[in-house]
Amino acid sequence: MKKITNETKVGVLAAVAIAILIIGYSFLKGNDVFSSENEFYAQYDRVDGLAVSKPVLVNGYQIGRVSKLVLLPSGKILAQFKINPQYAIPKNTIARLESTDLLGGKAIIFDLGGSNEFAVDGDTLNANTQKNLLEQVEPIQKKAEQIIGRLDSVLSAVNSTLSPEFQHNFERSFASIARTLETLEGTTKKVDGLVGTQSDKIAGILGNLESISANFKNNNEKITSIMNNLDKVTDDVAKAKFSQTMAQANKAVTDLQTIVNKINSGQGSLGQLVNDEGLYKNLNNAAGNLDKLMIDLKANPKRYVSFSVFGGKKD
Repeated sequence: MKKITNETKVGVLAAVAIAILIIGYSFLKGNDVFSSENEFYAQYDRVDGLAVSKPVLVNGYQIGRVSKLVLLPSGKILAQFKINPQYAIPKNTIARLESTDLLGGKAIIFDLGGSNEFAVDGDTLNANTQKNLLEQVEPIQKKAEQIIGRLDSVLSAVNSTLSPEFQHNFERSFASIARTLETLEGTTKKVDGLVGTQSDKIAGILGNLESISANFKNNNEKITSIMNNLDKVTDDVAKAKFSQTMAQANKAVTDLQTIVNKINSGQGSLGQLVNDEGLYKNLNNAAGNLDKLMIDLKANPKRYVSFSVFGGKKD
């Protein structure tokens, strides 16, 4: 047997090392040299954090890897995926670019569709990009900064509005409220003490009130009967007085009508005086004669009366 030279051994080892290096480099780039895999594609506007050999996951389980990233003339990025052929991928599956950690690392998540038609080697899948956690938090951070700025402005305005005089008055108001509460507390204690010392009397008063209430309750029917009788008696008295008054008024009207009838018929002195014309004339003449007599008496008193101061002889 011919002996292998050292040069041959070195050459063989160098070839094996080069082959291993090439295979390892291809594996690190996401190429599986020893198996045939299905290739799928998807286009993205941005692939921040995505690199070759990143996993392709379905519900957290790896079914493949990213094998190539190519920048297209349109500015989009074409991603190539190599998927284990034992997994059937529905044609309407969405290849979603999603963050896998807080540092911005990305992976491809396959949202499997419900189509009965499956994608074949070389098909392009629908793509979708989910913002990473920092990108999602950034708008909230901006809004929070705006709110904090506005809040700082409001607090500054409030601080400038609260003058020392206002603060002094505010403190005085709180002190006054505290004193009022202390006074109220003292009054409450006094009332509690008074109630404690007079509890026996209060209990007796309440007992008497309860007894009175019980008596009223027990004699409710009697009280109702008395009130009914009193009401009836009052009505009867009122009715009796009214009837008596009306009877007396009717009698007075009747008597007055009788007197008027007698006067009109000429009965009695007043009736004759009113109805006898001759009597009226005689009385009128008598009054006239009496008037003349009085006039003559005033004019000629000696004709009717004569007297002497010294007791002389009367005419």
